[in-house]
Amino acid sequence: MKKKYILLIVSAFILIFLDQLLKFWVKTHMFLGEEINIFGNWFKLYFIENEGMAFGMAFGGNLGKYLLTIFRMVAAIFIAWVCIKMVQKNTPARLLACAVLVFAGAIGNVIDCIFYGKIFSVSEYYGSVAQWGGQYAPWLQGKVVDMLRFDLFTIHFPSWFPFCGGQYMSFFPAIFNLADTWVTIGLFATILFCYKPLSQFIASFETKK
Repeated sequence: MKKKYILLIVSAFILIFLDQLLKFWVKTHMFLGEEINIFGNWFKLYFIENEGMAFGMAFGGNLGKYLLTIFRMVAAIFIAWVCIKMVQKNTPARLLACAVLVFAGAIGNVIDCIFYGKIFSVSEYYGSVAQWGGQYAPWLQGKVVDMLRFDLFTIHFPSWFPFCGGQYMSFFPAIFNLADTWVTIGLFATILFCYKPLSQFIASFETKK
């Protein structure tokens, strides 16, 4: 069991490190709105920041941001607890791997929210690149760094199409980061490949009559 704990910690650390390494590079080498083609025009690094919710959504101003960051921290602690319980209950490796992916993704974005406002200067659109030690926001008020963009193809809606007639829409418009990728892969893999072991894990907490 001790080896499983070590493997769990090492795996999570590697995933978090990769996420933070890319974010640090983007934050200190790109200005907001800058893009770098990686594979043709369909895969790019495109630097944006958001308040921590999906698709850049925000709510409640500064108080809402504090609450969101605290919620993320609590969620990450809960996922860590679940990972520990999975090890203790000898859960199949594939389900534990999915849980580690979700945990690493949660921690990756929590780090942005907690620390980035205090360790970086502000990033500007088509302006200056962030520097170390700038402190653009208080603790727990940092913005999440996103950069992965896939423009696989573009759809042009005909003029008669309701609501968005005549407009262009790129396939998969969301811009995300590696932490989001870890969470997405972990959740989808759990649904597709780990339904039975997950059900058994949940059932193990039920009170025996």
